[in-house]
Parts: sequence; structure tokens; C-alpha cells
Amino acid sequence: MADVNNYTTSNGTTLDKSSLVRDLGVIMSEDLSWSPHINLMVDQANQIASWVLGVFKDRTKPVMMQLYKSLIRSRVEYCCPLWNPTKIADIHAIESIQRNFTRRISGLKNMNYWDRLKELNLSSLQRRRERYMIIHVWKILHGVCPNDIKMVFKDNSRLGTKVVVPPLTKTATALAKTLYDNSFGVKAGRLWNTLPRDVNTQCKLESFKAKLGSYLDSFPDNPPTPGYTASNPNSLIDWFSQRGGPQMARWP
Repeated sequence: MADVNNYTTSNGTTLDKSSLVRDLGVIMSEDLSWSPHINLMVDQANQIASWVLGVFKDRTKPVMMQLYKSLIRSRVEYCCPLWNPTKIADIHAIESIQRNFTRRISGLKNMNYWDRLKELNLSSLQRRRERYMIIHVWKILHGVCPNDIKMVFKDNSRLGTKVVVPPLTKTATALAKTLYDNSFGVKAGRLWNTLPRDVNTQCKLESFKAKLGSYLDSFPDNPPTPGYTASNPNSLIDWFSQRGGPQMARWP
């Protein structure tokens, strides 16, 4: 029987089993969890935030927002369509970076996080990740990015362009269902399928982003936050369903 704990390459090099592997800056675990990557990313972002707050003493809104967007936020959004979490603990951890930093802005210390987002005209990191996923689907649709996952699109005269979300067998295990629901092909497809026709039929990227921004702004953005009571987990899919939209489990 082959040794499943080791792998030998064609030139005879033996690769030992590892519970974590880094590939292009993203950490993947043997149980297909993104938590190790997220935990490391959050730790590094908090270290940078501490350095920024220690070096720069100006707490005015323009300076703080410039520092945050250029030095901190960019680090927690690298490859986020791939590892976008569904675990509330992971969402809390990532969102805490923005929540804690914006609290240090002059005049906003005593304002709750959801109100600070509105005051600063900021989207939650959770909402931004879903936006990136939707934009990546647009790029696949229009050939800007390769369709490696064989995403299937179907045009509808009334609804525009929709993603055909692949079905899951009824006999699938709970783990398989979780992995299915969290995969890019399924989650991004469901997010895309919430878009109205005037958004999903845009053929130019800039016009698509503008229409998408207006559409996203039409939904509340109340990310999961410890101590706050929310009506749903804040995913675009949740708000769409709450408004009475059809279930996006599969289309058509």
C-alpha cells in the first residue's frame, strides 16, 4: 500500500506531509479551512495598525483614512474571493481590524461601528469581499480572467445573465455540503444571481462597477459585530432573500 503521508516526485525527491501549505501568499490547511490564513493575516494587520498609530500622531479623518486604505486594508483583501470566510468568528476577526482603527479617528470614538461606517462612507470588509467576488465573476463572463472552474452562464430575456450553480447530490455528507456552499463557484454564483438585469448586462467594467456600487448601496451594511444585534448575517444573499428575492441555491 502506498504511503499516504509522503509523496515522491518524478526525480525521486520525497515531500513530507504538511498540515499547512503556503501558495502565492495564501495558507491552505489540510482540512480545507481558511482560519489559519485568516488568523495570520489578522495578526499581521494588527501589527501594522499598531505601528501606524505609533508613528503617525495625526488622528484627523483624511490622514487616518489614507493611512488605513494604503497600509492596512489592502493587506486583508489579498486574494479574498478565494478565502472569503463564512465562520462568524473569522468574520469578526477580520472586521475588528477596521472597527478598532476607525475608533481612533478624532470625533468617532464614542460612535458605534455601524454608524462609523456611514460617517466615513466605508463599506464593511465583509461587503467589500462580496463585491470583489461579483467583479471576478464579471471578469470570467467577459473573458478578462480564465474560466478555470468552468462556470456556466445562461441568458434570460427578463433577468439578464445568470450563473447556473452546479447541483449537489442529495446523499452528500454535511462536510461536503459545507465545502460546496463555501466554494467560489457556488457562493460567487449565488451572489451574482442577486444582481438585477440592468447591472449584470453591463459590458464595460467601469460602468459595471458603478452600477454594482449603486446596487450594493441600496442594502444595509451591518456586519456581524460582537455585542450588536443584527437581523441577518449581512451577506448580500441574506438581504436579497429578506427583501423577498428568490432563493439563489440554483438557477435556473
